[in-house]
Amino acid sequence: MTGLIDLPAALAVTMRRLLGDGDLTDLRRLSGGANMESWAFDWGIEGYVLRRAPSAEYMADRPFGHADEAALVRAAHAAGVKAPEVVGVLAEADGMGTGYIMRRVDAEVNPAPILADPPSSLLSDLALELARIHAVPLASVPDAIPLMDTAAALAELKARFIGYGGDRPIIALAIRWCEENLPAPTGSVLVHGDYRMGNIMVDADGLAAVLDWELAHRGDAHEDLAFGCMAVWRFGRLDHPAFGVGDLEEFFDLYEAAGGVPVDRQRFRFWLVYRTLWWALGCLQMGAAWRSGADRSVERVVVGRRTAEQELDLLALLESEAPAAAREAALPAAYRAPAEAVGEPTNGEIVQAVRDWIDMAIKPHAEGHAKFEAVVAMNALGIVARDLEAGVRAEDADLARALLGGERTLAEPGLLARLRRAALDKCAVDSPKYPPLARARAAWGMA
Repeated sequence: MTGLIDLPAALAVTMRRLLGDGDLTDLRRLSGGANMESWAFDWGIEGYVLRRAPSAEYMADRPFGHADEAALVRAAHAAGVKAPEVVGVLAEADGMGTGYIMRRVDAEVNPAPILADPPSSLLSDLALELARIHAVPLASVPDAIPLMDTAAALAELKARFIGYGGDRPIIALAIRWCEENLPAPTGSVLVHGDYRMGNIMVDADGLAAVLDWELAHRGDAHEDLAFGCMAVWRFGRLDHPAFGVGDLEEFFDLYEAAGGVPVDRQRFRFWLVYRTLWWALGCLQMGAAWRSGADRSVERVVVGRRTAEQELDLLALLESEAPAAAREAALPAAYRAPAEAVGEPTNGEIVQAVRDWIDMAIKPHAEGHAKFEAVVAMNALGIVARDLEAGVRAEDADLARALLGGERTLAEPGLLARLRRAALDKCAVDSPKYPPLARARAAWGMA
């Protein structure tokens, strides 16, 4: 059961409508999926995946719905892209919300095992597949797939930032930089919009499938080139800047050789900063969704605290704008937590007790998505415990406004060091295991 519907029964009826008689077995919800539900199942001897939103209201703020998404995936598949094969789209009468059903691809999607031992062809495969996506004829793309106006999109990000309080200085710095470095419009291609580790499947022969097309649009090919190269999507492989797999220049050469557009390094840098900024605001949006009641899952508030990761990455991307003297300046002193409590249990100790209970009494008996949710809940309590101990804040509305308006810049003595300290301290609370944190500590001279 999911929500108020009997999902197995409803799905079986839908599969009979689409493919004829059969038996539905092994229905299970796949882990993760921050935006959509994904359910794997067998129909007869074949494997399938249902991608769904529980209601049309859930899709109301999206530029296109599942029917158009399915049509796009079909167009990409027909053009030779390794997109899943869509077998049918949910109808209102199916009673399962909106979504579509695909043939299941049996390959690895988890970035950790993929990047631990990537197939030798993977960098070339990633470049070739991206070139194929960018070569999909736009005439075959559904009209609902939008054209991205970069200036308008940046203005929308800025408005969202202000709506979320406008008080994070590093985000303000990044918005100002993007405004000052906005590239001129260029020819449009089909942009996947989420082409990265975590959304590709890999088997022993290399790249097997490209998933999650919900952010697709028409736009600048460099956006796709940059997105998977963000630090967050390299999953610890920081010495491999191209998707956590290889060298950037080699990746660019492979992409161009496969028929991709000539790579403009300045455009690539812009999109690397822009999409890092975009994800920082996307994390804040997760918190706003929880606060509004639209999605009260623990996962939402935990992802909302990943903003600190992107602020750390943004500062690492933009610090080259500061004078050499500012880059060499020592960090200000760190905040020191008060002495250990000896009386009644502190708030932090109570939080730790609940976290330990979940770890010992709940998680071992949970399965599938419930186990995933238990881990997320433990992560949430870990953030709270560290926050209570550290007492650091990232908000500074006055500084953010000054950076956003250009009145203060990284040329100001001491400002870069202050922002570095703030980024390090906040990320240590929210994401202490985030791989770029250790690198930044070493690079910025933190003991």
